[in-house]
Amino acid sequence: MKFIKFLLLSMFTLTMSAQIVAKKAPLTDQELKRWSHLDLEKDSIPGMSVDKVYSEFLKNKKSTKVIVAVVDSGVDIDHEDLKAVIWTNKKEIPNNGKDDDKNGFVDDVHGWNFLGESNNENLEMTRVLKKDDDGSEVYKKALADYTAKLSEVKDLKENLDVLLKADKAVRETLKNDNYTVSELKDMPSVKFDLYNAKRIMLAYASQNGDSFHDDLKSYQDYVYDQLDYNLNKDFNARKLVGDNPEDINDKKYGNNKVYSKERKDSLHGTHVAGIIAQGRDNGLGGDGVADNVEIMPIRAVPNGDEYDKDIALAIRYAVDNGAKVINTSFGKDYSPHAQWVYDAIKYAASKDVLIVHAAGNDSKDIDTEPNFPTDNVDGKEIADNVLTVGALNYEYGEKVVANFSNYGKRNVDVYAPGVEIYAAIPDNKYKYLQGTSMASPNAAGVATLIREYYPNLKAAQVKQILMQSGTALNLEVIVDEKKIQIPFSSASISGKIVNAYNALKMAEEMSNAIKKTPKL
Repeated sequence: MKFIKFLLLSMFTLTMSAQIVAKKAPLTDQELKRWSHLDLEKDSIPGMSVDKVYSEFLKNKKSTKVIVAVVDSGVDIDHEDLKAVIWTNKKEIPNNGKDDDKNGFVDDVHGWNFLGESNNENLEMTRVLKKDDDGSEVYKKALADYTAKLSEVKDLKENLDVLLKADKAVRETLKNDNYTVSELKDMPSVKFDLYNAKRIMLAYASQNGDSFHDDLKSYQDYVYDQLDYNLNKDFNARKLVGDNPEDINDKKYGNNKVYSKERKDSLHGTHVAGIIAQGRDNGLGGDGVADNVEIMPIRAVPNGDEYDKDIALAIRYAVDNGAKVINTSFGKDYSPHAQWVYDAIKYAASKDVLIVHAAGNDSKDIDTEPNFPTDNVDGKEIADNVLTVGALNYEYGEKVVANFSNYGKRNVDVYAPGVEIYAAIPDNKYKYLQGTSMASPNAAGVATLIREYYPNLKAAQVKQILMQSGTALNLEVIVDEKKIQIPFSSASISGKIVNAYNALKMAEEMSNAIKKTPKL
């Protein structure tokens, strides 16, 4: 390892502090759809230089197929832009009701679903309160957080009720459920109630643009999901799964259907898979980062907080079935069985598997406030195979860190594009989504490229390459909702953004150096 560390440091010249003039004009539709693949120096857009690495470095180079596990809400494996890259377990005979490969999972042809028919779930803090352990410090903190969250959601519901009432009045007057802003402006409003409804909806539409109908539906879904499921102490979805989530040895549960009962509920996982692996230059949707990849869907993330047991077993399933990269775009504030996940992370490290993890979307410093899963226990890193990724905005300058992204000088490793990322969603559709959930698969895609073209490099080396080969930014950035400004170099361990071109160049030099090193 001393040799590898020296080699990384000697290549540091690949990383430069870019002196960039911010792109002033709004991004074109085409630029926005592909901004994460563009180049900071060339385009003044803080992308990952993916196009550059394909056009200037990877031509005529041979690659090895890499399996990437997507531990998420499920993946629409029939999507037009993903079905060609879905992993198939060739040792399993489909639909014969047998565990042909003796891996403990019956008919797991394309992966596994640890949630079965379940979808909606409590938040972990709600589950903590349901255990009635009112003497513990964890219980007291969960109660305080729960009380604050419930109050916040109730306030949101009051605002939502006003909006829905106004929207209903406008729809009935115009006899159109999909009225436009222009129609809203022209709507006669002689009566006071209708005038008020028009005023309310115009104010809402002006904040949300042409997508205000979709935004209102998302707002409604969020509020009612919180009240009906996430914060509802009387709701118990786990009975649909049929296992004991407090027993890590109770492993006979779930099924082989790797998307939700309703495919729309696997939107998040499908989008994540698309960022990594959707086809390049095929005229469909956006472009994926990796070009020789199989996606292994593992459904373990519900509409609510994931269970530690499911995540631990999902990681082990991915490792045991050949994944070399695992994307984990999820997180939570409480982790009652964190040790199960720590053990799974260390197991993945022992098998040379890289885990790429989303830093979280709470605009908080995760050096001081917990975000699980993590590879940091009591201030020490438990393994060298976890890359934690914060989210970038496409606007270069003080707002380059996404306003929702968590940050941390000790617990965030690097940043990647995470705002307005265009990728596949269920039923052959595509959509812009944002979050560190999108930044993680962007970084995972670059990690996959390294493992495709330089398979002799270990997971820990791939992690270090992504961190050290990135582009450093010499600027002050806003990192949270309080508008705190810090140097970008203090927002993560590396102080850099992922750069595919630099990463692949560094990987080639390291790979060649390792090949030339005499074996002892």
